[in-house]
Amino acid sequence: MNRNELHVIYGNNPLKMVKEVLSKIKIEDEIKPDMLIGIKPNLVVAKPACECATTHPEIVEGVIQYLKEKGFNNIIILESSWVGDSTDRAYKVCGYEDISKKYNVPLFDLKKDSYEVRNSGTMDLKVCKKALEVDYLINMPVLKAHCQTLFTCSIKNLKGCVPDNEKRRFHSLGIHKPIGNLAKVLKCGLIIVDAICGDLTFEEGGNPIQMDRLIIGKDPVLIDTYGASLIGYSKDDIEYIGIAEKAGAGSSDLEHADIHEYNSSLKNGAKFKPSGKSKRLSQKVIAKDACSACYGSLIHALQRLDEKGMFEKMKDSVYIGQGFRGKSIDGIGVGNCTCKFTKNVKGCPASAKDIIEFLEKQI
Repeated sequence: MNRNELHVIYGNNPLKMVKEVLSKIKIEDEIKPDMLIGIKPNLVVAKPACECATTHPEIVEGVIQYLKEKGFNNIIILESSWVGDSTDRAYKVCGYEDISKKYNVPLFDLKKDSYEVRNSGTMDLKVCKKALEVDYLINMPVLKAHCQTLFTCSIKNLKGCVPDNEKRRFHSLGIHKPIGNLAKVLKCGLIIVDAICGDLTFEEGGNPIQMDRLIIGKDPVLIDTYGASLIGYSKDDIEYIGIAEKAGAGSSDLEHADIHEYNSSLKNGAKFKPSGKSKRLSQKVIAKDACSACYGSLIHALQRLDEKGMFEKMKDSVYIGQGFRGKSIDGIGVGNCTCKFTKNVKGCPASAKDIIEFLEKQI
């Protein structure tokens, strides 16, 4: 399989679909028997895949079945949920504990792992050792919206392979630059995008949009350019795609991509478009280097207030992010980084429940 190829299969039986595509591209031809194969899903939060934030376990199960049928048994699943959430809990809630037991495939919580520093050519990045030990990494992201980067797919899914303190540093650096460079230092053997359903409002799920397809390729830049176009974005809308391309992680040249489609009769003809809710809600937010978990909780809380008819009644903006650490400001701050504000919701990250209760009192 060449890096300029994309394979798109339509349907709603993810286990069958992934095995069908794997049989066509024959990844067994490029894997040696003694290689360590790592499967990296997106388990950012402990929510089942039907809520459109996490990778369907059936897709992972299909990959494992296919590999084992071809004689490959040195397989692991590795992940690190976002800061403040438990990877072990996500493995259980999302059905991965069952897969691990059924197929004797170990689960690795990268939050508990050490790291090595790798240089992309322009910056040093901390990467979890287990992710670097893998000989053939299968990156299995969910195609969905993100309240800070607009869109998340294969490149941003690699953020789960860095330690939590590095995730925080990524946000202090402006998120796009380190994510784009991470795609250069952590290479994928294969990318299988879960686009069965995705949340086109928030990265933590709850607003399902049925897309009924898997997207398979090798080039993370090409994959993300294609995925972004599917929901109405150009590569220029997603800053880290261009950064990854400039770093040498891949090509965004969709015009010359070799795209193969299967089961086209099952193609969902609907046009998918982000809801734009996050952008509207963020008008009440003053963010500076905010981590995804804390920022996501705030946007989720603002959505709940909006549903109650209280969002438009908010008079004050809400501050959030590491950029406000140590600053004493007369205003509302969310998270421990704004603990010196006159009004503060504590937590690292702060919970949506606590933010809702606090803001309701202010309103």
